[in-house]
Amino acid sequence: MRQPPLSLKARALKYLSTREHSRLELGRKLARYAEEGDDVDALLDFLERNNWLSQERFAESLVHRRAGRYGNSRVLAELQQHGVQGEDLAELKSGLQETEVARAKEVWRRKFDRVPQDAAERSKQMRFLMQRGFSQGAVRAALKGHVDDEDL
Repeated sequence: MRQPPLSLKARALKYLSTREHSRLELGRKLARYAEEGDDVDALLDFLERNNWLSQERFAESLVHRRAGRYGNSRVLAELQQHGVQGEDLAELKSGLQETEVARAKEVWRRKFDRVPQDAAERSKQMRFLMQRGFSQGAVRAALKGHVDDEDL
């Protein structure tokens, strides 16, 4: 016997039980299953009122998942794609800026852990970090820091 399809609310709670979602992302997912008469925005408002859906928790979760592997520009772009903006975005940006050089060094260490031997290898390492969304300053500081460490 087939089970009846999940209601929108049940589907939303199922999504939220696996991980935090942004309002925009959850709205897109639920819109696929909405039938005539279903009010997705009203459901999202209800979930926010009951603190089951939180843009702030989502943003913190995304930063926690991504910051260890990616630079500021990539993390901030992903936050903006999910509808995080304004004061929340500015606050997260300042927090990420404080740790960007240290995160770039750690990503470099995990991937290469060897000082570039020539200009081609240095370019390769710099490109890798920049593709991960790290700023030029953080990339230079990360590579310079490791060159200085080797001199000791």
